[in-house]
Amino acid sequence: MANVISTVIVNYNAGTLLRGCIDSLMASPIGIETIVVDNASADGSIEFLCNFPQVKVVRNTANAGFAAACNQGIRCANTEFLLFLNPDCSIAPGALEHLLHGLQLQDRVGMVGGLLSNPDGTEQPGGRRAVPTPWRSFVRAFGLSRFANRWPRLFFDFHLHKQPLPAEPIEVEAISGACMLVKREAVEDVGLWDEGYFLHCEDLDWCMRFRQRGWKVMFVPSARVTHALGGCSRSRPIFVEWHKHKGMIRFYRKFFRHQYPGLLMGLVVVGVWLRFGLVAGYHLTRRLGRKLRLVRG
Repeated sequence: MANVISTVIVNYNAGTLLRGCIDSLMASPIGIETIVVDNASADGSIEFLCNFPQVKVVRNTANAGFAAACNQGIRCANTEFLLFLNPDCSIAPGALEHLLHGLQLQDRVGMVGGLLSNPDGTEQPGGRRAVPTPWRSFVRAFGLSRFANRWPRLFFDFHLHKQPLPAEPIEVEAISGACMLVKREAVEDVGLWDEGYFLHCEDLDWCMRFRQRGWKVMFVPSARVTHALGGCSRSRPIFVEWHKHKGMIRFYRKFFRHQYPGLLMGLVVVGVWLRFGLVAGYHLTRRLGRKLRLVRG
């Protein structure tokens, strides 16, 4: 069977989740070229791939970051359609077919994403969303979206998962890099992932750049993907949050500098780092609490 889709999986200490991801891909009737780019995992999570000679494995000697690893996968891929899939994701039967159909609905559809679900079946935030501008992020951080019923344009929540699930594929501003099917033609027009991001916000960046070049981003509700959110990052929460907030600042400066000039952008940056301080303090407090319970236990 000729391969139709090249799947790029960036792995970093995903443990047994990677095996579940690979198994779900292998169950698809569509011809899939699978490429695993491993960012120097230390948990032995890719050792089982020796039993899957059809899977290409790229082993990095250091953690190159998500965007750089995705670009490595693109350079190894040989098909017209590229699927970027987190190792903590499992594709439901028929989901790839629905994604592929959504990508081919119109010539200018450049990328599509599916319905990201928690293991209990509920929809996760992030699978369909509006772009989190600095103002929208401020609204969400301070719970101001509760005023959206009275002033919807001013207090809009960029996460769309609380809205009714559409019956058909719809155009959205952004989808999640956890599961993203794109056309190679669009990638060649837009360019590769921005390797200035290490972890987080690179998917938003790509969605912005696709739309700037006139490519549509679509959400396909019938393509269900179970996502063990944070399955690969729970052991290093502060490390993840550092790069997430650093990525936010890069994203804001890159796309919103003209809307938030000078002092306004400075205030945005200060706000981002204040938020990081609060989040990091929360994780440190939890870690200290666990250690104290162990000592007393």
